[in-house]
Amino acid sequence: MTQPIDRVQAHLRDGFEQSVERLSALLRIPSIGTDPAYKAETLEAANWLVRELQEIGFEAGLRDTPGQPAVVAHHPGPETGPRILYYGHYDVQPAEPLDLWTSPPFEPSIVDGVHGKRIVARGAVDDKGQSMTFIEAFRAWKDVHGALPVGVTVFLEGEEESGSPSLDGFLRAHRDELAADVCIVSDTNMWDIETPALGVMLRGLLYLELTLHGPNQDLHSGLYGGAVPNPLN
Repeated sequence: MTQPIDRVQAHLRDGFEQSVERLSALLRIPSIGTDPAYKAETLEAANWLVRELQEIGFEAGLRDTPGQPAVVAHHPGPETGPRILYYGHYDVQPAEPLDLWTSPPFEPSIVDGVHGKRIVARGAVDDKGQSMTFIEAFRAWKDVHGALPVGVTVFLEGEEESGSPSLDGFLRAHRDELAADVCIVSDTNMWDIETPALGVMLRGLLYLELTLHGPNQDLHSGLYGGAVPNPLN
């Protein structure tokens, strides 16, 4: 008997070009969340995602933060089943220096790569590409089966590239709305071209500012190296 996932995968293959077109539409929006000059475009990307999620049956909308708005969407599942929270971000890094690009960063182009064709655009791999992967999976599953097999919540922030300054407060304020049994982060790497990597934890970032004190002049290491510690060490 054909398994349900097989039919979904076949449907995805049949509609692959349409999936690429939708991803390309999102990639054309220069949602550079770190630059106030692109505030309107960043909001445009958030609203674009809301519409896409609503189109496939999610209850979706924007949530205000002190910075860029968050996209939050919910889809019901079986009453006794788990709820999965999918995280991603729709903001992208600035594209400069532009002279290092072989094509305009916000005009997606499909090129031949080492492992086949790939999309070149700012955000294609961080993180619009990954986010659209699960959105397209939701779309295909619903097309084939009519409903999702689990409850799903989607949370897409717009400040990841600036260190997520609003994230902690947002999570605390919306902890009930974002409650889930499992969280899947879609901003990670591949083990190889065919195999997604499963990261079980993220290490985060640690910033340090160090002040080193040492001699006020150069000291010859052969004469002083044993007696005077090198501040670099």
